[in-house]
Amino acid sequence: MIIELLKSKIHRVKVTQAELNYVGSITIDEDLLDAANIIPNEKVQIVNNNNGERFETYAIKGERGTGTVCLNGATARKVQVGDILIIMSFGSLPMEEAKKYKPILVFPDDNNRLLK
Repeated sequence: MIIELLKSKIHRVKVTQAELNYVGSITIDEDLLDAANIIPNEKVQIVNNNNGERFETYAIKGERGTGTVCLNGATARKVQVGDILIIMSFGSLPMEEAKKYKPILVFPDDNNRLLK
């Protein structure tokens, strides 16, 4: 049996921008993407802690070291600048491998920067 499980999570990042007139996606600081092992164009699920919205889109690379977390296109309507998000990606593994898998958890600071 193959099951889907949490691959990685960026926990409690702050929305820095929302751009309605954009093709779509979420722009995330490349440092955060690297730390979470999320690649450009990977599907992500997003939970907005401020309003309870939960939605899916795909990740695009933002400028490294900026702390950028920008919702683009229609998803811009689901957030306000300053909202706190959880960004998750998932993967599929055989049951026995899944039992041993440890997801990557990233806990940035209040400015969306990696803690040193």
